[in-house]
Amino acid sequence: MKKLLAILCLGAMTLGQAYAADSVTQDSSALSQIPPPAGTGAAEDLPPLPPIADNAAPVALLNQPLTSTISVAQMGQANGILLTGSQLQSGIVFTLPADEVITNARLNLSLKVSKALAARNASMQLMLNGQPLGTLPLSASDSASEEYQLDIPAAMVVSSNNLSFKINDADRLLCERDNDRYQVTILPATTLALEGQQLNIGNKLRNFPRPFIDAQRMTPASIAMVFGAAVTPGKVSAAATVSSWLGIQTDYRGVNFPVLRNDMPEKNGIVFAKPGETIAGLTVPQVNGPTLQMVDNPINPVYKLMLVIGNNDDDLRQAAWRLTQPLSVDSDSLAVGRQAIPASKAYDAPRWINTDRPVRLRELLRKDQSLTTTGIWHDALKVNFRAAPDLFLWDGETVPVQLNYRFPSESWIDEDNSFLNVSLNGTFLRNLTVNKVGLLENIWHRLGGDARQEKYTLKFDPYLIYGDNQLQLYFNIKPKASAPCSVLTNNNIKSRIEDDAWIDLSHTRHFTLLPNLSYFVGAAFPFTRFADYSQTVLLLPASPSDAEIGALLDMAGRAGSATGVALSGNRVLFGVPAGKPDWLRNSDVLAFSTLAQSDFNQALLRHSPFEVNGHTLGVKEPTLLDNLRGWLAGDWSRQAVDADRYFSSNEDWRGFISYRSPWSPSHVVVATVATDDAQLASLHNDLKLQRINAGIRGDTAIITGENGIRSFRVGAQFPSGEMPWYMMVVWYASQHAVVLALIALLLSTIVGLSTFILLKRHAWKRLNPQHERQTPGEKK
Repeated sequence: MKKLLAILCLGAMTLGQAYAADSVTQDSSALSQIPPPAGTGAAEDLPPLPPIADNAAPVALLNQPLTSTISVAQMGQANGILLTGSQLQSGIVFTLPADEVITNARLNLSLKVSKALAARNASMQLMLNGQPLGTLPLSASDSASEEYQLDIPAAMVVSSNNLSFKINDADRLLCERDNDRYQVTILPATTLALEGQQLNIGNKLRNFPRPFIDAQRMTPASIAMVFGAAVTPGKVSAAATVSSWLGIQTDYRGVNFPVLRNDMPEKNGIVFAKPGETIAGLTVPQVNGPTLQMVDNPINPVYKLMLVIGNNDDDLRQAAWRLTQPLSVDSDSLAVGRQAIPASKAYDAPRWINTDRPVRLRELLRKDQSLTTTGIWHDALKVNFRAAPDLFLWDGETVPVQLNYRFPSESWIDEDNSFLNVSLNGTFLRNLTVNKVGLLENIWHRLGGDARQEKYTLKFDPYLIYGDNQLQLYFNIKPKASAPCSVLTNNNIKSRIEDDAWIDLSHTRHFTLLPNLSYFVGAAFPFTRFADYSQTVLLLPASPSDAEIGALLDMAGRAGSATGVALSGNRVLFGVPAGKPDWLRNSDVLAFSTLAQSDFNQALLRHSPFEVNGHTLGVKEPTLLDNLRGWLAGDWSRQAVDADRYFSSNEDWRGFISYRSPWSPSHVVVATVATDDAQLASLHNDLKLQRINAGIRGDTAIITGENGIRSFRVGAQFPSGEMPWYMMVVWYASQHAVVLALIALLLSTIVGLSTFILLKRHAWKRLNPQHERQTPGEKK
């Protein structure tokens, strides 16, 4: 480990130390032990301290020591930062919560340097917010990375920061024509370790969602959800609404919700309780209706508790919904009036791309994004969009994207080898040329005519669209061999995608085959078809564990992040109901359990392809009728035996199973299952990994620590969505070739037999004409 000392020391006290000095609280006995400063009189010469009354209220802490770590991957660069001979400088922006003051900072730098660059004895300069941090010699080795540490003056770290890297061999490298050999990668494992003070921001409701979450925080959040000893479905339902809204605020950063029962969190938490209820020594205020109140955490008053109070399930729902609206009040409590909670319509999620009209690309950008780039070397333009995962097009139909673009007009640009590279979700689509391609266009261009291609309609297959998508556009500008080195650093040139570029999904339909777990992990579908979960039942065992409730709340947070809508219409139920209630006949079911809940699992899986034997989950052996139906439907890829063997061969696992709802044939059940609470709690971290999400498909997905993810399909699928009957006939014919062939064979047999009988009768009549002339009363 190489140690680089900080380049300078600021003489003044840092801002964090100033905060700390202002916030220290001491009692009289502690003060009396502090010796007087040098040059002053003895301690007895100091004026006496005023006495403290025995019943004086304790002074609230103003700050709390904290430590945190931010990686380059969490700063938005999942693949790290690449510097090459053609792109010698790059940077990254990171932000910190406004209620944190940094007193110590250290950059733990992981680099990978190419041998060609190391041979040039090059160095890299680091800067933070425009101020130099130091210069680092670049050397190569056979190890996977080179590790360095750099102390950063704490006063340089503010709420919004720009950390930049630059190779100092700029002039010589730019003139190298084969400069891609010279590379240094700042690996995504590079971290910034911070120490500081967590400030007490007070109890005003207008601060919410701070201090629970902060838009400036780049690391995942963790918010404790607190219940009393008796947890009710209404409290869990209210917690699911709040969790989904917090998932919207944290978005890609992520959030999880550890559950506490009759216990206080060490930091911030949200409490769901009835008036007068006592939770771990905290007595909830007596109120007459739904109420929100922010109080100090009894364990540490720097941290806060948000009390969501209601006398009954409806009051709790009202209070939870009000918490998802702006709280523009300066007090610490709010009596919630009766309010109308809007209901979602199908496919109205605001974070899903509009499928009623063409959507301009600029509508899909964040406020800090632009469709214009400067200079030759730059990052790709990234357009992120979410979509309903059940978009359907017939074979041969495509999704059009109209790209209107402008390359710079400079004589030193090699227009024949410069392209606009277009890719979707990591799949390369096309290189768009600077000039039109064709014999006549080439001749016209050589004669001095304008042959620029500035418009192109790109068409791609619908299967490339997922729940979460990224369209990447990169202006790959190549200079001519004769171009002088001075123009290579010219940042005055611009390349841009015009504002009228668009993507059109208006001719797609919502139609798919269910169950499909890839839709669930990608967009919480089909539950998010109605984004507020108004047609979803959240099912828990009769006596759910903290881990089972926590898994439900984590999934609620993911659903909110996927759609941008809080789950205000969700319904929570403990235990599997008897019969077929109306609200189950019209709803999808999302269940959570462990194998210890054997009674619940047996009732839940009674009419499914799965079964529970003791504390073991397995797959039922398909009956002859099931096999016949699958064979006739052309469904020959079921893996019931393989899935059953995999279940039985693993002691510890977690995952998902899905099947057609026994309460409604047009809906599905998705069960989040694990062997125990510890395995169930691991799902939150599993779903952060791209390889896990990509591997979940079919109707059975099993995750283990040793083998990663394995997916199977053990049951039948059924069509779901919006399709007119006459198109359904065509779809069935395309999907069920065996059935279609058998029907055609049956019809041809019937027609053939009928024709044979008619022809045979006709031939008999022709050969026996006397029988035709004989009247009924005549004798032979």
